[in-house]
Amino acid sequence: MSPLEVLFVKHIVVLPSETVADITCDVCCQSTHVEGHGFQFGTLQAHWGYGSKHDGERYEVHLCEACFFGALSGLRRERMVNTMFDENPDRADDEFGLVQRSEFWKDN
Repeated sequence: MSPLEVLFVKHIVVLPSETVADITCDVCCQSTHVEGHGFQFGTLQAHWGYGSKHDGERYEVHLCEACFFGALSGLRRERMVNTMFDENPDRADDEFGLVQRSEFWKDN
């Protein structure tokens, strides 16, 4: 063997791995898997800190699309009730909680 030749050795080890098989909705217990598009779900989460009545508690709820928008509808209604007698009530109910809207199908 010449001094420039290098031998490569492969070490192959089979390691156990975790794979998410399914994510079910925590409300209706249905799968959030949409054929051809993977998992489609929303998450309601809270991490309560010092001074809170729930100090140290963490919550995470996975919701299918129907349950997510059902919950959002209830929250919208609660907001409407809490602000109905305000002088300038917020009327952006259709976009309540919306952070971004994809413009994929928008014409340029």
